[in-house]
Amino acid sequence: MILASRNGSGADPSERVPAVTTSQQSDDNVQPATTDEAAPAAPTAVPAPSPAPTPAAPSPAAVAGGAPSPAAVARPAKKAAAPVAAPPAYSTPLEEAAKFGRVTEDGHVFVLVGGEEHPVGQYPDATAEEALAYFVRKHDDVVSQVMLLEQRVAAKAPSADMGKTVDHLAQAVAEKGMVGDLAALQARLEALRAGVAELQKAEQAATETRRAEELAAREAIVAEAEELAGRDPSTVQWKQGSTRMNELFEQWKAAQKNGPRLGRATEDALWKRFRGARTTFDRHRRAFFSQLDADNAEAKAAKEALIARAEELSHSTDWANTAAEYRRLMDEWKASKRASRKDDDALWSRFRAAQDVFFNARQNANAALDQEFEANLAVKEQLLAEAQALLPITDLAAAKKSLDSIRDRWEAAGKVPRAAMQRTEAGLRQVEDAVRNAEDEQWRRSNPETKARTNSMLTQLEETIASLEEDLEVARGKGNEGKIRAAEEALEARRAWLETLRKSAADFQ
Repeated sequence: MILASRNGSGADPSERVPAVTTSQQSDDNVQPATTDEAAPAAPTAVPAPSPAPTPAAPSPAAVAGGAPSPAAVARPAKKAAAPVAAPPAYSTPLEEAAKFGRVTEDGHVFVLVGGEEHPVGQYPDATAEEALAYFVRKHDDVVSQVMLLEQRVAAKAPSADMGKTVDHLAQAVAEKGMVGDLAALQARLEALRAGVAELQKAEQAATETRRAEELAAREAIVAEAEELAGRDPSTVQWKQGSTRMNELFEQWKAAQKNGPRLGRATEDALWKRFRGARTTFDRHRRAFFSQLDADNAEAKAAKEALIARAEELSHSTDWANTAAEYRRLMDEWKASKRASRKDDDALWSRFRAAQDVFFNARQNANAALDQEFEANLAVKEQLLAEAQALLPITDLAAAKKSLDSIRDRWEAAGKVPRAAMQRTEAGLRQVEDAVRNAEDEQWRRSNPETKARTNSMLTQLEETIASLEEDLEVARGKGNEGKIRAAEEALEARRAWLETLRKSAADFQ
């Protein structure tokens, strides 16, 4: 049977002391040694060391770097951290382990730490190698767990429960219930403790960064919602605005589900602002559409009245006055408020249909009249050709007499079709303008006042030229070049002006 004792030689063989393992679980109870002469039983199987604590779930994914925006709040689902592959199981050769342990003849095992021996336990009824190997395996189990933990720290795995695991392993090493280089193992654990502390510090910093980014993203959601709620309701595109407010609400829910917690007070304050903005936006939207419905009803009533008046006029045959009234109705229609697009289109169709009845009837009546006026058009076409033959005007008196005769016959011919009215009237007006221009030109040439004024100017200009010629002769006699030049320039300008006036006077002769 196996007897695991922390006492030295001479210990009470009936005392049962559990051997400490890395998982702090006691081995199977060891039966006391007996004095029976029966052959010793085979050692009971040593339980396997407890596995390392399962890594905690990873913290939420950090928000992407840079200034957060509401659109950036949507986050992917949380992903489990990639598992860290366990290193191969550590095994210490017995030759190496013998440097740190000793087995007595009665199966007591001691470990050497810092030059001092410490009892580990007893493994009776077995060879020294078997007893040593049993307690070396306990050391190797701890080393294997330390290696796995070191690997997790190097891989920056989530540090949850790492500190507890280090404390647990350190306690197992401190109890010296194993054989191996415990001083080196203790040093590795201290280094591992420092590494875990650094990892926890980095995780805390990352958590704070994620929390700050999450807070900024939530603030951005709230700020945009408040901006939407604060707009002038008359300028809001309500369909796009409502869609955007719903998107912000979905982003808020995604942030609450996937993002780091911001603290109850902070989240409650932000939610209160966001909820208030949504409430205000919804109140403005309902008020806007309520007013819109009222405006639509008012616009429909006003346009229904215009349609009724248009329908009353649709069968009138007073073409001129009714057409003017329809123009006034159209002006009122344009000045009135618009109803909803569907209603406004339907109302316009009815209003237009009433006008079409009148204008189609007027068009049919005009077409009938035009048919009657075709004969008149033929007469006026001949008169227009006769009038145009007077151009250009060579004999004003004869042209005026012929034009008077053409006008009398033009009036007697009557109306022509509407399509030809403008063309024919414009043709006759062109001949009339030519005769009138000829009359004006004749009057201008024969106007006595104009003649007298021109003759007076000629006389004055001739006298001025004579005076300038005398001044020029005096300047030449004195040899004054400056006065000579000035007199010549003045004389030249007056002579040119005199020539122009003489031509104008000739036109009056």
